[in-house]
Amino acid sequence: MPALILMGTWTDFHFWTVTGVAFTGGLLGILMMIPMRKVFITESSELPYPEGIACAAVLESGEHADSAGAADAARGLVLGGLMGGLFKVASSFLGLLKPTLEGARAAGDRVLYFGGDVSPMLVAVGYIVRLNVSILLFLGGSIGWLIAIPLFGGLDAWEGSVGEYPGFLWSTKVRYIGVGAMVVGGISSIWAVRGGLIAAFQHLTGGAKDVAGKALSERDLPTPVILGLGVAVLAGIGPLYYGFTGGNVPITLMLVVVALVASFFFTAVASYIVGLVGNSNSPVSGMTITAVLAAGGLLYLVGYRGPEAAVATIGVAAVICCVACTSGDVCNDLKTGSIVGASPFRQQIMQIAGVAVASLVMAPILSLLNNNVEGGIGGENLSAPQAGLFASLAQGFSGKVLLPWNLILIGAGIGVVILLVDAALKASGAKFRAHLMPIAVGIYLPFSLAPPILI
Repeated sequence: MPALILMGTWTDFHFWTVTGVAFTGGLLGILMMIPMRKVFITESSELPYPEGIACAAVLESGEHADSAGAADAARGLVLGGLMGGLFKVASSFLGLLKPTLEGARAAGDRVLYFGGDVSPMLVAVGYIVRLNVSILLFLGGSIGWLIAIPLFGGLDAWEGSVGEYPGFLWSTKVRYIGVGAMVVGGISSIWAVRGGLIAAFQHLTGGAKDVAGKALSERDLPTPVILGLGVAVLAGIGPLYYGFTGGNVPITLMLVVVALVASFFFTAVASYIVGLVGNSNSPVSGMTITAVLAAGGLLYLVGYRGPEAAVATIGVAAVICCVACTSGDVCNDLKTGSIVGASPFRQQIMQIAGVAVASLVMAPILSLLNNNVEGGIGGENLSAPQAGLFASLAQGFSGKVLLPWNLILIGAGIGVVILLVDAALKASGAKFRAHLMPIAVGIYLPFSLAPPILI
């Protein structure tokens, strides 16, 4: 969905362009995830997959309905659902509870903020991801909102209310710090699983022999099928990028290669984050921003600039965004399946079918929104703030917008420091770890998510 909204930054909606980006990106995310299944799911002891385990618990409670333990689990599911439903009704329908408790106070030229969502769902997320990750998410939010926002100052020049100023600083400054930290975190994540990525590549090049003799619970789609679908995806991406670049063949070929390589690495990063903190906290927009920076920077280096370069950058980022979204979901699904004994290749077939259906449904819905809501997507009623941020980043490489590279570098520096702290904790044998990605996610996301998760 974020990638398709990103397409809304263009005023002219083309059904097949939106459908093509959604389908090729989604399918590429599935295909990239298949050879990494062992790396991130069956052979990884570091990744807890909180939401995958929770989904498996739900399925298992229904499978063994005649046991006492299953009855307790089912009772807990019902009670938890009722409690969450009552909170939702009381806040959203009856107005008895505020969905968010927050406040901001001026301190000279600076503003101090604290707040949190009143959300049983987020409390449950914290229960699932456990204390270590919850503390890291809160630490990241504290770095961004309790430290960085007061340090920026500038309240005297702000024309709006004090309560609106923290959100303004977060959207225009703090998020870029989070992006810088996420870039470092993404690189470190790839380095941490480099052996697994090599194994995944070897799996792809192993041919059909990797299927023979395997049990259904261990069997993926055959390698020839993966490679054949991969070629079809590349054949679909090529014409898309040819249109984005205005018929520039060399740039089109370069972007296809960039999309293929970036998809491989972003699949690994997305899977790692989902395995660590769950889908609910996966910063897809942050990964998309990283893709915008990488694609835009590469086009800038080869001398391809102007409006066409901005459009081409957005096109690459849209596909990568779909890859990150889909691979994270697929990874979570496959973890649930591995717990309950599902057949991976059957799951993968249905995941491909799901991507095909979703890509056909989304395009007409977005076209209706764009053409029938006043201002369209990107206007006042459908502001699409993430899409606006992506567009600003892409235009930054054409000289129209000045990117806050200083903030991105500050975030990268924070990321390096956290990596050093985590290395020291690991060397000392401490149970508590300072994983960078949850901290970077905490910086990037609204702070209101962090307190209920920690609670």
